[in-house]
Amino acid sequence: MTGNVLLNGKKKRLDYGSFAYVTQEDILLGTLTVRETITYSAQLRLPSSLTRQDIDGIVEGTITEMGLQECADRLIGNWHLRGISGGEKKRLSIALEILTRPHLLFLDEPTSGLDSASAFFVIQTLRNVGRDGRTIISAIHQPSSEVFSLFDDLFLLSGGEQVYFGEAKMAAKFFAEVGFPCPSRRNPSDHFLRCINSDFDIVAEALKGSNRITELQNTLDPLAHLPIAQIKTLLVKKYRSSDYAAKARARIREISGIEGLVIEKKHSGEAKWLTQLSTLTNRSFVNMSRDLGYYWLRIAIYVALSICVGSIFFDVGTNYNSILARGACGGFISGFMTFMSIGGFPSFIEELKVFYRERRNGHYGVAVYILSNFLSSFPFLTAMSLSTAAITYYMVKFHPGISHFMYVSLDLISSIATVESCMMMIASLVPNFTMGVIIGAGYIGLLMMTAGYFRLLPDLPKIFWRYPVSYINYGAWALQGAYKNDMVGLEFDGFIPGGPKLKGDVVLTSMLGIHLDHSKWWDLAAVIMILIAYRLLFFIILKFKERVSPLFRTLYTWRTLQHMKKRPSFRKTSAFSSKRHQVLHSLSSQEGLNSPIH
Repeated sequence: MTGNVLLNGKKKRLDYGSFAYVTQEDILLGTLTVRETITYSAQLRLPSSLTRQDIDGIVEGTITEMGLQECADRLIGNWHLRGISGGEKKRLSIALEILTRPHLLFLDEPTSGLDSASAFFVIQTLRNVGRDGRTIISAIHQPSSEVFSLFDDLFLLSGGEQVYFGEAKMAAKFFAEVGFPCPSRRNPSDHFLRCINSDFDIVAEALKGSNRITELQNTLDPLAHLPIAQIKTLLVKKYRSSDYAAKARARIREISGIEGLVIEKKHSGEAKWLTQLSTLTNRSFVNMSRDLGYYWLRIAIYVALSICVGSIFFDVGTNYNSILARGACGGFISGFMTFMSIGGFPSFIEELKVFYRERRNGHYGVAVYILSNFLSSFPFLTAMSLSTAAITYYMVKFHPGISHFMYVSLDLISSIATVESCMMMIASLVPNFTMGVIIGAGYIGLLMMTAGYFRLLPDLPKIFWRYPVSYINYGAWALQGAYKNDMVGLEFDGFIPGGPKLKGDVVLTSMLGIHLDHSKWWDLAAVIMILIAYRLLFFIILKFKERVSPLFRTLYTWRTLQHMKKRPSFRKTSAFSSKRHQVLHSLSSQEGLNSPIH
């Protein structure tokens, strides 16, 4: 949790391009094929000076190197698309990070969740990558003996203490020299874990207490009566004074003393900004067009609801009762129709996960991602808005005229885009889409309550709800503009049949609480300004999280260390003062033919 990062004996940051990290979870866009995923990544990160043929050659070479030829043109897969296997996903995740030929590649348990054949294939592929002059550092999860034999070096840690560091094939010899030889029928990695992981003692004691195991004494096994904590302490002590540790220290001094051994720094995002924008926009558009749940399902729901609204308010007319009907229809369209944008939350979260992974490895910046996301989504937002506006406008028969129809379409596009931006902002603040849907629904609900339909704007409580909530509420501006666009210039029948006509201006001011001191186009401009503000807030949140996250990790580390110092096991008293290590039974000998577990 503390310490220094030394590269070739010198302090250095892990800069973009020279180093890469493959997470345990395969975070990929399931709507893309394997070749498309690698190609987009190459276009984002490789220098713009390379030609299209050069990039295609690098992509094909990477596909071949990672053994992905057979699935190169298959979709990765998601909730509604059948895709590639888990092992192929892991090799694809690795392929994305070796495109820039990093000097050092970190992997977090690359074989987790894979069967033995897939795990072997992944590690064999990594071994081949390492033979190409790159260093591979991987945490490994319960490797089989075949997988374990593929590693060149082994670093064993237990409770933050170094148990062994050296050639993997020499580890068994070290354990035997200390007095804990690996039985012939046991996987070496399993044996090493039995010797250094105290959790096995806890399990054995629990099983013994419940009478689920039978104690079999083996006087020939030196581990039979020793707790794991004591075994680990002995191993740590022996290693510090062993030839293996001396050899490792000598090698470190040798590397540190080499002059001119400097790793060149690569500039973050070698592709030009416009190239990155074009690539991200294209990739996001393809993802949105292939994911049924992103926009297509919502477009279908918008069309269905628009037909329902149009049939309910069909040819609403200009009689006295139509005044409230027009207001209700406008309130539903500007409120509930935009509220459905919350349905894209799961897709927002998945896309953000990909952004976080790529951003951590320095693929591109925050601004280019936000802009590309808006540009790629705009055609779908336009399709939703135009379909809704066309159906409701001509079925309800709002104020006639092409300019009025265009305003309805622009107002709806701006409103839906604003809600989308709001949902993206919330998605960046929550850990999962369930919490995001709940918070997003509550937030949009508050905006709907103060938009001016459920209660007129002049009647809202002045403190907080009127000022400032209604002024920063896109729904209030959008609804005011929609009412002005529809009613200004119309005349309605009076309450008394045959009485004087009611002008639309009078209806707006006296019945709907709408002030006419500014044009409807100012209302539309206010919605667009709120849209831009949400996007800027989204940018600020992402940048803030980047800058503040290290500070929070530092604070968390400090508090954790302070807490750990208070534990009995960290005090310089007895070596085994913690009750966690006062175990009466050992699992160290419970393997193979001598196992007492049935």
